[in-house]
Amino acid sequence: MENQECPVCTVNDILEYASHFECVTCAHEWGKSEEAEKEEVFEVKDAFGNVLADGDIIQMIKDKKLKGSSEVLKSGTKSKAIRLVEDSDHQISTRMNGMSIMLKAEFVKKIL
Repeated sequence: MENQECPVCTVNDILEYASHFECVTCAHEWGKSEEAEKEEVFEVKDAFGNVLADGDIIQMIKDKKLKGSSEVLKSGTKSKAIRLVEDSDHQISTRMNGMSIMLKAEFVKKIL
């Protein structure tokens, strides 16, 4: 119960019970399941708004030069199964043309 705040009065003087929380100041009660629902879900969307998931196959929609090499990923290049990466500005890790690369989701489309 770190940094817990009341959703009504935003005071952090909270009592914790087995199944719920209670604010000492305003007596508001809320369940522990509500706290789990507040956590953000990591979601990555391709250039057309399709939600991507681990294991999807993607295709490049724009030619992109790879930094540090003379290689170019051409539009239409398909990937192997992707893996989503949450802690990076490049959200997709995959293999294309025999290379392991990281891509931004704005340059790919999901193959349905």
